[in-house]
Amino acid sequence: MKKYLIDVNLPYYFSLWNKEDFIHQKDINDEWTDEQIWNYAAENNLTIITKASDFSHRIILHNPPPRIIHIRFGNVKMKEFFSILS
Repeated sequence: MKKYLIDVNLPYYFSLWNKEDFIHQKDINDEWTDEQIWNYAAENNLTIITKASDFSHRIILHNPPPRIIHIRFGNVKMKEFFSILS
């Protein structure tokens, strides 16, 4: 059963979420709006993992929201990104 929805702005080929708990937005529909992603996550009890602040702002306005993991460490190279998350 999936637990996490990886936002389209995060790398698709990334070993950390190459497990059955994770689904990348590209595997569903990479053209969805934030609202469509939000609704899908809420309906499927998924936690959204994203770099976009839009979802963090949306939490304030919606009750109950899906859970959000907002990755906020700026622009880094992929090797450093992987190292930080590992």
